[in-house]
Amino acid sequence: MKRTTLRKTGATGIAVLALSMGLVACGSDDSEDTSASDTTSSSAPATSDAPSEDTSASASASEDATSASTEPFGPSCNAIPANGKGSLEGMTSDPVATAASNNPLLKTLVSAVGAVPGLADTLNSAPALTVFAPTDDAFAKIPEADLNAVLADQTQLTAILSHHVVGERLDPTAVVGEHETLNGDQVTVDGDAEAGMTVDNGTANVICGNVQTANANVYVIDSVLMPTN
Repeated sequence: MKRTTLRKTGATGIAVLALSMGLVACGSDDSEDTSASDTTSSSAPATSDAPSEDTSASASASEDATSASTEPFGPSCNAIPANGKGSLEGMTSDPVATAASNNPLLKTLVSAVGAVPGLADTLNSAPALTVFAPTDDAFAKIPEADLNAVLADQTQLTAILSHHVVGERLDPTAVVGEHETLNGDQVTVDGDAEAGMTVDNGTANVICGNVQTANANVYVIDSVLMPTN
């Protein structure tokens, strides 16, 4: 009886030991699997929501281009009134002939336009224009007798004024080049907004460009242009 009990006890002990070792082994495998999973998870690269350098550069270039196409430029833009209907902001609300009439730098031009019946209404009602607008100082370069003679000759005056107008809106990028005027001849613009622009092979300098009105882009110039026909 004692031998039998001893054998049973020994067998039971071996079985318990084997079971214990199996549980330890399983526990070790689970721990290793969990550890491996944690390691894999921690080593996976994080996904970044930050925009790439290329995207940021593209957005910046787009903003610069938009700014360049909408902002006035030139050394004499500060001579335009800071406030009121004749200011850069105020002129945006009115069509071009009305906007020019509110600007104190363009009194002679406005008088010349007014000397041609219906021209102001034609300019105001046009859907889109680009106007090269000579200042009072530009007209003052013309001898008084010659200027008075031009103002009295509606045919010649209409040709001169029409040579200053293109029948579409041209921003600082698009305005560079050769364009047909309402007079049927060509006006040529060289340069750029940053370095400066000239009109008709250097006849005039753009002193404040890309001034916005309700229906036109205006380029204020320092000399009167003369048509070629």
